[in-house]
Amino acid sequence: MSDSAQTWLQRIHALDLPDRVRILNVCGGHERSITQAGLRGALPPQIELIPGPGCPVCVCPEEDVYEAIQLALRGDITLVAFGDMLRVPVNAPRHAPRSLEQAKAAGADVRPIASPVEARVIAGQLRPRPVVFFAAGFETTTAPVASLFAEGVPDNLFLLLSGRLTWPVVALLLDSGEAGFDALVCPGHVATVMGPEEWRFVPERYALPAAIAGFTPESLLAAFYSTLRQVIEGRPFLDNCYGELVRPGGNRAARAQLEQVMRVDEANWRGIGHIADSGFALREAYAAHDARLHFPTMDDGTRRRAGEMPPGCDCAQVVLGRIYPDQCRLYGTACAPRHPVGPCMVSDEGACRIWWSGGVRERREAVVDVHPQRADAG
Repeated sequence: MSDSAQTWLQRIHALDLPDRVRILNVCGGHERSITQAGLRGALPPQIELIPGPGCPVCVCPEEDVYEAIQLALRGDITLVAFGDMLRVPVNAPRHAPRSLEQAKAAGADVRPIASPVEARVIAGQLRPRPVVFFAAGFETTTAPVASLFAEGVPDNLFLLLSGRLTWPVVALLLDSGEAGFDALVCPGHVATVMGPEEWRFVPERYALPAAIAGFTPESLLAAFYSTLRQVIEGRPFLDNCYGELVRPGGNRAARAQLEQVMRVDEANWRGIGHIADSGFALREAYAAHDARLHFPTMDDGTRRRAGEMPPGCDCAQVVLGRIYPDQCRLYGTACAPRHPVGPCMVSDEGACRIWWSGGVRERREAVVDVHPQRADAG
């Protein structure tokens, strides 16, 4: 990765490219780096960079967010969550709080945190008052949560877990026959924890080029160059363009703690549905800290559209890489960062929020063909 971004761009421009190459990036952090660095505008016009399903806030089941809101509104519980979860909207009556932020405004004790360690500190300070840690995230976030519970937590700290694995949703896309991409850039932070081996299935099972990238323009461009060379040469394999941190086997200590505390099970993805072996759940040995076992479900059965995106919201199509963010029907009109309708406009890892922050403020019409034209963001 010692070569400069300019050098990688020169190499990419020198390639004899086909008329169209679509590269999906799984990670929201990658999409943010691509947009902030203006990489789309610097690449040859044949290359389309497609934002994919790498936003844990965006795919967190609506019913999990609703459950967190209802727990917080009980009044006898303190709920803590990573900051970007507080603004995720749910489908609820207008008179009821539609986000954790609104629940807090209504008097609930909801506190944003930046690290799992903060949850343990708050629980210790408030003992014996129950503290529920609403933890949504992919492997990189779930590993520190597992470490927290492996090391020991106060008996008044409970976990409302909504952890997901990244590779199963990519496999779902590829199995659907409507993947809409020719190459894949794999998430460097996930591979750092879990190891690069998880992504070998992409070239081995589906004969698609793949490369693991970090978050600098240099690492991303190196990954683009690698996948483009693989496309041209017809020789797909998994390339590691983030060798500074990604090692065979990943972070073995983190993986051991994940295995100790969590099990893998079927999980629901907002707007997408249930995916086998794609979610984390607490093992029985940690059942004493499972919020779902200790607090009753607060759904009274009167909710409509539970689990779905709001009417008109196309976040699921954005997450699956089937349309660009500015092709959502609500983008820039009903849905903007100050008044988000869908989850992709909430998180800094959500493609819609990233594109908006990158200066794309107007909606454009989607057409029948997936990714019909070059995107303007970045």
